[in-house]
Amino acid sequence: MDNNAEIQANGDPSQPAGGSAELNFEQAMDQLERIVSELEQGDVPLEKAIDLFQRGMQLSQLCGQKLEQVERKIETIVEEDGQLRRRNFAGEAEGGDSF
Repeated sequence: MDNNAEIQANGDPSQPAGGSAELNFEQAMDQLERIVSELEQGDVPLEKAIDLFQRGMQLSQLCGQKLEQVERKIETIVEEDGQLRRRNFAGEAEGGDSF
């Protein structure tokens, strides 16, 4: 099963995904922060703690995937030797792409 389809908008981070819209990065991070905060309090029953941990892992994976997607999309245009060249996110010049 695809985790992206599994991780969807949901008001309660302790509950499995049940909404119809996929979370964006900010929503996933917000839910992840709430889960961490709840687990850090230490007064969560074991079964719920396990569910929260699993949900947190899903959200963490989603955030990682979204960051990878963004990283692949980000290209900066820099002026190099009087020419504009595309560079990927890591700053490495792409071969032959000049403007």
